[in-house]
Amino acid sequence: MGKVHMDLWQLSASDLARAIAARQLAPSEVMAAYLARIAAVNPALNALVSLRDDDTLMAEARLADDALPKGWLHGMPFAVKDLCATKGLRTTWGSPLFQNFVPEQDDLLAARMRGAGAIFIGKSNTPEWGHGSHTFNPVFGPTRNPYDPSRTPGGSSGGAAAALAARMVPVADGSDMMGSLRNPAGWANIYGYRPSWGLVPSEPEGDAFLHQLSTAGPMGRSPADVAMTLTVQAGHDPRQPHGRDLPDIAHLNADLKGKRIGWLGDWGGGLPMDAGILDTCEAALKVFDDLGCTVDKVAPPFQLELIWDSWITLRSWSNAASLAALYLDERTRDLMKPEAQWEVERGLKLSAMDVHRASVIRSRWFKAAAEVFDSYDALVLPTAQVWPFPVEWTWPKEIAGITMDTYHRWMEVVVPAGLIGLPCLAVPAGFGTAGLPIGLQLIGRRGSDVSLLQLGQGWHSAAPWAHLRPEVT
Repeated sequence: MGKVHMDLWQLSASDLARAIAARQLAPSEVMAAYLARIAAVNPALNALVSLRDDDTLMAEARLADDALPKGWLHGMPFAVKDLCATKGLRTTWGSPLFQNFVPEQDDLLAARMRGAGAIFIGKSNTPEWGHGSHTFNPVFGPTRNPYDPSRTPGGSSGGAAAALAARMVPVADGSDMMGSLRNPAGWANIYGYRPSWGLVPSEPEGDAFLHQLSTAGPMGRSPADVAMTLTVQAGHDPRQPHGRDLPDIAHLNADLKGKRIGWLGDWGGGLPMDAGILDTCEAALKVFDDLGCTVDKVAPPFQLELIWDSWITLRSWSNAASLAALYLDERTRDLMKPEAQWEVERGLKLSAMDVHRASVIRSRWFKAAAEVFDSYDALVLPTAQVWPFPVEWTWPKEIAGITMDTYHRWMEVVVPAGLIGLPCLAVPAGFGTAGLPIGLQLIGRRGSDVSLLQLGQGWHSAAPWAHLRPEVT
């Protein structure tokens, strides 16, 4: 039984799906394997929270054994990010205000994954309200990096990334406003995909026209697994105005010869980096040479300070819109993390013209980026400016001797793509001298999701470190 378990949790999600569909594997076998793996590994990492009872999960898996397949996730154990409401399963947003909240219905994304046959085993841990790329909160505590448990796996999809890297789940969901699918993927040596904005719809509530910063997306151990999970998540929802249909992503193997890649590095010195980040990433770029691509260094295509100014304005505006009621109530304000309070306070002070000015900057940057993509198939940046930092920190206060002036300035490298809703695939870029992983962001033109995933598939086949996993037992 132990050997069977080991073999199963090492299989890719795509291989599991094929084996379940062909009835070569039973969902109950898969569930037993993963529950054993979770019991062995999760106590040290704290990646999965609100775990359901093993007996109940095994009973659901046995029902799936005999049922007709619902979809690609049929019978697979799945831990939904704890920012997504799940019917009958505690959803906290990492906040003590909701530590005992059990939703009466699924959010749209959870409903789609459940409808595709996923068996929800629990939730993946996240920072409170998803703020900051370090997964800790007062409800469940910190999640630890499988490559070094004294370090963070990033966030806000840090629980999902750690669980994937440690082989506790076959695939995962996540969400990304400020690198939350990309930074933790890079720090866990896996793949995280921020799709073109609108490809994966959000829950249809509140404003559906103006806020375009955040999106849900998939995470996996390979681009193929990411792509198949995307087929479950994506597709237009008629209740939302900016959706788009899922393109055909059935064929990811493609000839990449002649593709042009633009390396942005540290944005002309505008982004401070920990020692070794750029060296490791630039060495990894040789994979593109092996694939027949051409890599050029690209000068900064837009003023970074303007991008940042637009970003923090629109982000605070968005956070104030969603959290103002909790902030304005004195009974709940003190139970909000300081960073959340700061965001709301900034957002409440903004005028309509402040938001307009930020949106004009965003529009100008989108236009400038479109012109760059006339010459390049993808632009590349590191997934983070620092290596995974000690889990006791709240956030890095400086980089290369430069003080960070906000709780999220150290994550600025993820902002250019996120601000204008570009698709972005985080791919493993190797390991530094301390044995810690880092990743690269492959950024494409809006709507280029298929070609970007094809580029990632080629990368996966050629990058030897992409197949490594942490030595956790």
